[in-house]
Amino acid sequence: MTLSGATVLILEDEPIIGLALEDMLSRHGASVLFASQMEEAIDLIERERFDSAILDVNVHGVLSYPVAALLADRNVPFIFATGYGDRSHPPEFAAVPTIAKPYSAEDIRIALEGRP
Repeated sequence: MTLSGATVLILEDEPIIGLALEDMLSRHGASVLFASQMEEAIDLIERERFDSAILDVNVHGVLSYPVAALLADRNVPFIFATGYGDRSHPPEFAAVPTIAKPYSAEDIRIALEGRP
């Protein structure tokens, strides 16, 4: 998947990080829909179509795995972003790429596009 022309969902509870990530993706030609709460993300998933998503693992103290499951059910590729380093995920998400904060635009691009 290439970012140019793609629509990406961002689930991130830290506004500054979310805005920086949105800017990174926009510079690569992606359109971004942003959610800062799990309920917002679920609502967007039910109403919109995405090419991929970036999910903060811990959103206001709640793990984002229900959102990940919803995306997986819809065959939308996604990655996790975390400030907790190398985090273990439940078995159903063990193979999902995870990037550690702080990350670069190149880290995001590689994780979403699947190539260096």
